[in-house]
Amino acid sequence: MAEDWAENDNLAEKNRAKLIEMIGRWYVEAGKYNVMPVDSRGTARFADERPKISADRSQFAVYPHTQGIPSNAVPSILNRPYSITADAEIPAGGADGVLFSQGGNDGGLSLYVQDGRLRFAYNYVGRNIYYIESDAPVPAGRHRLRFEFEVTGKPDIATGKGAPGRGQLYIDDALVGQTEIPLTNPLNVGLLSAFFCGIDSGATVTPNYKSPFAFTGTIHKVMVDVSGELIKDDDAAVRMVLARQ
Repeated sequence: MAEDWAENDNLAEKNRAKLIEMIGRWYVEAGKYNVMPVDSRGTARFADERPKISADRSQFAVYPHTQGIPSNAVPSILNRPYSITADAEIPAGGADGVLFSQGGNDGGLSLYVQDGRLRFAYNYVGRNIYYIESDAPVPAGRHRLRFEFEVTGKPDIATGKGAPGRGQLYIDDALVGQTEIPLTNPLNVGLLSAFFCGIDSGATVTPNYKSPFAFTGTIHKVMVDVSGELIKDDDAAVRMVLARQ
């Protein structure tokens, strides 16, 4: 190590007998500990489902004033329908701030209130940000502020594209905004992919606010649901059909 600390000198070429001995030892140990067969798919392995340290469930409650919950302890929202519902109170003078966030400026999502309106931002790998804004201000009082993602196509992992979908905002089950999100993160929701309630920690999902952009109202809890049960809005479906005529 003192003579070749950067390992530029290829000892395998100079000592083939030792190389063969080490290769043989590797296969002996690999067989002993059930390593075989070796999976050589590289980055494609990131798409495989990993065991979670928490119990398997389709709903997850997140509370304010707690640390971020790491990605290996929460349900994955990638390439599937999901909803985020905040049980929150808006004071008479209004409120601003993040209700729920995951990820950061390299990819992530944020459900927040700004300038009195419910908003959502989806950051695709730091390249594109898709926004939704409610068509009316959030009224004072206790409300269910909800974002839903409805999958509309299949992911294309090989080209770095997650499942496309339709994002919708609801205030107490009333549809108040929607947009198409054609590109989603395919393998992870940013490097810092923890669940945060009431703040957006670190490098923010969107440049439209500064961290932590703490919510100034009251959050009772936020529910993340990956069961696939979404609100069915027949009137909205009719309006969408008519808009395409």
